[in-house]
Amino acid sequence: MSKHVQRYRDHDTNPCIVETDASRKCMDDNNYKKDMCTNYFIKYRNCRRFWNIMVQRRRDGVKPDMPTAEEREKILKSVEMPY
Repeated sequence: MSKHVQRYRDHDTNPCIVETDASRKCMDDNNYKKDMCTNYFIKYRNCRRFWNIMVQRRRDGVKPDMPTAEEREKILKSVEMPY
């Protein structure tokens, strides 16, 4: 697996792996008919929008850019599942 692929499969850098996998599985199961997977795409898009915190953290100089998987879990527990 290339470093690029590994980066996107890492839970610390990509908070939306579950949504990504679900949408890909839906596409595979439905012979790539996008209209059958709209709900999965919406969940993925909402996840990416919610975790757009990376941009703000970069601006503020906070490292790492994305909260770790543990930190994200704590954040999600403090608010109801937003997506």
